[in-house]
Amino acid sequence: MISFFSFFLLSLMCVKNSTCHVHYLSLPILSLAGNHNTWSIRNRHHGRSPIKARKTQYTLEDHYQGQDFLDQWNFFSNDDPTHGLVDYQSKGDAVDKGLAYVQGDGTAVLKVDNSTWLGSGQNRASVRISTKKKYNGGLFIADIYTMPHGCSLWPAYWSVGSNWPNGGEIDILEGVNMQTNNQLTVHSSEGCSIVKDVVSKLVSADISVGNLQCASSGTDNTGCAFHQDDTNSYGHGFNINGGGVFAHLWNSQGITVWFFTRSQIPSDITSGNPNPDNWGTPSAFWAADSCSMDHFSDHALVFDTTLCGDWAGATFSGDGCPGTCSDYIKDPSNFHTAHWKLNYVSVYQSS
Repeated sequence: MISFFSFFLLSLMCVKNSTCHVHYLSLPILSLAGNHNTWSIRNRHHGRSPIKARKTQYTLEDHYQGQDFLDQWNFFSNDDPTHGLVDYQSKGDAVDKGLAYVQGDGTAVLKVDNSTWLGSGQNRASVRISTKKKYNGGLFIADIYTMPHGCSLWPAYWSVGSNWPNGGEIDILEGVNMQTNNQLTVHSSEGCSIVKDVVSKLVSADISVGNLQCASSGTDNTGCAFHQDDTNSYGHGFNINGGGVFAHLWNSQGITVWFFTRSQIPSDITSGNPNPDNWGTPSAFWAADSCSMDHFSDHALVFDTTLCGDWAGATFSGDGCPGTCSDYIKDPSNFHTAHWKLNYVSVYQSS
């Protein structure tokens, strides 16, 4: 019997071609990932009837955990491209200030400074890291226990190519201010879109489709998005449930994203033998038929937390936050929930 995910991919073969980073805390560890071995993922392809299954083998390529997030990821310390009111720290400064460290249980912590009062016009210290290694596809599994949330905050887990937007951008976990639901967004050069009538019938029922055109530029950086209605997918709701796993598959057929709360993480993920065929309906899908994968290349994975800026700053008052964003960031007590706690990120490749 063909799986729903296989039917999902086959259905999108009928989509016609049509014509990406600026968008406008702490619970106990439950368990770490298990052994990571070579595993298989079923892919169904159709041609002549009957449909035949072809088994694709995947192998763990990279597994980032604990100290790896400090040693195998680059610390970005330039001005924030999204005009956030942050001073991103070098590795040495982040470690010295206690903004990047590994807990005794092996969890990596990335923080916004929550101890320094700021004067007018000062930025708050924060952390942005990205993998030294670049990727051109694969299965990416991120186990996150805690994420930043609250007024002025704009946290994100994403990937991006060089020469933005030509290399593309994939935003897996992102939001601002008092947002309670995750937004999944793609940014690209011209020629990438979501076909709503098809995709809206195939992604999870708790997902709504946002902007359809993915192309981004200096004048329109919206990108194309899916919105999760599940309040466990972002912020406080995400954290009080012990976080969860975001998994995305980037291959020749498109980009597919799943989200699992801590209690719903499939056993094949925790055992180190992921099988997306068993994961049910995804949270987002960008089909290669309407958004060629040629738009995406040489991606680094990124975790960051900026403040205010082009999105959180622009929507600050409308999101129910008090005063102005620039005044709000002066008080360090506003940032006690402004940190990531990361279990691991694993990357698998077909072999």
